[in-house]
Amino acid sequence: MFKDLLRYPIIQAPMAGGASTPKLAAAVSNAGGLGFLAGGYKTAKEMKDEIEQTRRLTEFPFGVNVFVPGNEAIDETAVAAYRSRIENAARSVGATVGYGAGDDDDWVNKLAVLKEIKVDFISFTFGCPESRVLRNLQGTGALIAVTVTNLQEAKKAADAGADVLCVQGMEAGGHRASFENRTEDDYGLLVLIRMIENELNLPLIAAGGLMHGKDIAAVLAAGAMAAQLGTAFLRCPESGASPVHKAALNDPRFNRTAVTRAFSGRRARGLVNHFMEVNDHAAPAAYPFVHHMTKQMRKVAGQKGNPELMALWAGQGYKLSREIPAAELVELLMEELKWGGVDGDGDKAVIHR
Repeated sequence: MFKDLLRYPIIQAPMAGGASTPKLAAAVSNAGGLGFLAGGYKTAKEMKDEIEQTRRLTEFPFGVNVFVPGNEAIDETAVAAYRSRIENAARSVGATVGYGAGDDDDWVNKLAVLKEIKVDFISFTFGCPESRVLRNLQGTGALIAVTVTNLQEAKKAADAGADVLCVQGMEAGGHRASFENRTEDDYGLLVLIRMIENELNLPLIAAGGLMHGKDIAAVLAAGAMAAQLGTAFLRCPESGASPVHKAALNDPRFNRTAVTRAFSGRRARGLVNHFMEVNDHAAPAAYPFVHHMTKQMRKVAGQKGNPELMALWAGQGYKLSREIPAAELVELLMEELKWGGVDGDGDKAVIHR
């Protein structure tokens, strides 16, 4: 059961693009939370290597997240126009615009690795796999979570046989987990938890803007079994986020977040910078085409210390992020939850440690 994996109701979100590392996942799991690796943007071999590295660093359970490939049609004319539009930005840091192409993120091979290597917890983003895929992985002993952003997606995941639903509110940093790229429904986390809990009887993980133990208390009181935090862990030394990204989270010139397709062709929340402001309105719904087009520019900008051309993913609570080791953060969150939390009946929560 899902509850058996949890010593503390704290899950470190899988953050694709480098922020999630074996060191971070292991540190969180060792501290009592549930660490997570991000399989997105990696080959199946790279994902397998990270699983093996994490197992050498912790004896406790951890999770692996995988992107579900989509097959939505794109507007090739719009993609070509966007390519021309961003060429000067890429050139300004000595980069080129990458080739805009679709791919399945090594989907079949990743499923094979997960079946072979047997991990405790597997979550999916950008869609829900077919029931047979979930059953095959459940047959290895893994628990399966599907990330959802509305009630319709939650029902689809439940029907497919998901063990757990990861409920992502609009406050979340990084990519919206919507099954369809054109989906525009956005719900606040607490409202969405209550909507789903009212209709489905599955364990819920709450994700979106959670930074403090009192935030965790709020989602537990709303009906979630655990809280998933991503931005809260970005500034930890174990995080693989670039130094430029970490510094931007604490830089007063970046004073708000917004949801944009400018960097990847999929809606994602990040700190508002120059590239987002200039290109947000023109970015087509074309993932992963736009992701591949901007990838080199974003990487080179980070290497050259230029945050204005990077995807600075962050949740709405980013100003509350703390620069401390992951294990200390888990313990601090638990202390905050202990003193500030409430249980489902409105009483003070008692945390057994």
